[in-house]
Amino acid sequence: MTTETEPAFLEEEERNDFTRYDLLVPEGHHEQLRLDKYITQFIQNATRNKVQEGIRQGWVRVNGLLEKASYRVQPGDEIVIIIPKSPPPEVAGEDIPITIVHEDDDLIVVDKAAGMVVHPSYGNWTGTLVNALMHHAGKLSKTTEDSELRPGIVHRLDKDTSGLLVVAKNDIAHHKLSKQFAEKTVERTYQTVVWGLPQKDTGVIDQPLGRDPSDRKKMAVVAEGKGKNAVTHYKVLKRYDHLAMLDVALETGRTHQIRVHFSWMGHPVLGDPVYGGNAVRYGPNTGSRKSMFQNIFSVLGRQCLHARSLGFEHPASGDWFQFESEIPDDMRNVIEKLDQYCS
Repeated sequence: MTTETEPAFLEEEERNDFTRYDLLVPEGHHEQLRLDKYITQFIQNATRNKVQEGIRQGWVRVNGLLEKASYRVQPGDEIVIIIPKSPPPEVAGEDIPITIVHEDDDLIVVDKAAGMVVHPSYGNWTGTLVNALMHHAGKLSKTTEDSELRPGIVHRLDKDTSGLLVVAKNDIAHHKLSKQFAEKTVERTYQTVVWGLPQKDTGVIDQPLGRDPSDRKKMAVVAEGKGKNAVTHYKVLKRYDHLAMLDVALETGRTHQIRVHFSWMGHPVLGDPVYGGNAVRYGPNTGSRKSMFQNIFSVLGRQCLHARSLGFEHPASGDWFQFESEIPDDMRNVIEKLDQYCS
């Protein structure tokens, strides 16, 4: 029988370049220990400080996702720890094309392309937005809460979500921008197309988000007290035949928030392979219609979600900065097809 201080499963695997540990938090664990404290119990010769540094370096994933040392472990969590036998590579600048919307002495606003990972981690050491920015700027902020692998990163977008992102060039700017995100004064709006037709033209989704108990690699709407509060505002821009184009504003910024909230409503984001948007959900399932949407999924190749606008107070001047981004070509092509065949 597994006790609350034992993992239900602990496996250690030695490789030439790293050691991997796999832990499964038992269903009987109800202490909700911090991630760093929980791991320290099971890794030989590990200290709390070493574990915290490993978490900052991106060596630890919970259910496939990076978490902070303060994350409270839950029953069923799958924790993977990969400890390299040599230090992780320093973030090298790479000459990767990126779209810079604005740059000054304190920050850079980037229009991120879909398919680009924001920062390096295991499996993605190169080709990230941070690599591109290090080549462009040479130096970005490095705050105590950030690892060497995430310089400048104040907030993130999913790999396959396109749009606007602000990056800090120095620690003072990083601190002030992070404070605005924490205080929910940053304005962020997204444009998306979802399956189905929302009953109201405007609405608010106020549902807490946590790990999906049936698939810990996904997020889900959970019971009050079981997750983090998450609030999403939306406005219907256009109604199609069994689909809708929406303008979405975030009050909070949880992992996969827009995708999970609308999937929970029965309106998954068009093309989303994780939350049910990459199949025909509503309307007649005729051969021609099915073929059209297969073509749309092929053209899009991702969730139909774009970070369209970003507004914040400049950390140095205090002036309000507002930025807008055009819909990228893949989403524009999809919207044109919907205008033609589904209006």
